[in-house]
Amino acid sequence: MNKKLLLGTGVVFSLLFSPFNGAFAQEPTVGERKQVDNVAHRGATAYAPENTIAAFDLAVQMKADYIEIDVQRSKDGELVVIHDTTVNRTTDGTGKVGDLTFEQLRNLDAGSWKGKEFTGELIPTFEEILDRYRGKVGILIELKAPELYPGVEEQVAESIKKRNLDKPKNEKIIIQSFNFESMKKMNKLLPTVPIGVLTSNTAHTTPEALQEFSTYADWFNPSYGIVTKELVNQVHANGMQIGSWTVRSQEAADFLFEMGVDAIISDYPDYVDPRN
Repeated sequence: MNKKLLLGTGVVFSLLFSPFNGAFAQEPTVGERKQVDNVAHRGATAYAPENTIAAFDLAVQMKADYIEIDVQRSKDGELVVIHDTTVNRTTDGTGKVGDLTFEQLRNLDAGSWKGKEFTGELIPTFEEILDRYRGKVGILIELKAPELYPGVEEQVAESIKKRNLDKPKNEKIIIQSFNFESMKKMNKLLPTVPIGVLTSNTAHTTPEALQEFSTYADWFNPSYGIVTKELVNQVHANGMQIGSWTVRSQEAADFLFEMGVDAIISDYPDYVDPRN
């Protein structure tokens, strides 16, 4: 049985995932398609440098339901938002995230690689993102390679609890990772916060695997290349929702709509929401 049902919070569960209830209310998506959560992958990364304030602000402007962020940790213990375990690709620096101090990371230019107009964009901190966007947009938090950062789960949980974001009636927060043991730990630390598991491996789509995931996870989030209608139905039968990644074409978005997923994680929020 799904962990939220075990907790007896079915009503809260439905409120958590209906797009933008209360403070998040918006006009429903037009057309005959099932409405899905529009998740801006690392922000609106097709149009702005990933995992920066510029990309997240644009995602909010484009009416995304969630922004997806990647959390790692600096050498001196600061939680930062960056995807790769090195800074080489998305900044003007080099080296592993975990080998650089926060000051060193903060002095990097995380925007100019995308365009001169983004020169000077910084690597954000996790707490900056929570403070800037809570109440404005949902936040899908990916713990990136948590095995490299012992104790990162406790740090993330502490930041969320400090802001009372672990209370389902408040903001929309989901935590996900490819590291399943990390997500089991997060489920124990934050039992009322939805948990997601990420995979691109069909071995994780068997009935047995899905049943196991459902004991601690609320979302099963596969790459769109392994999504089928049967998989969507099986995920739903196990009491979970399904969000798929990473959409970079209208064709991929249309396919996922047809499959009946609950969320589409895309670099292009406008491919998911026809209001853009």
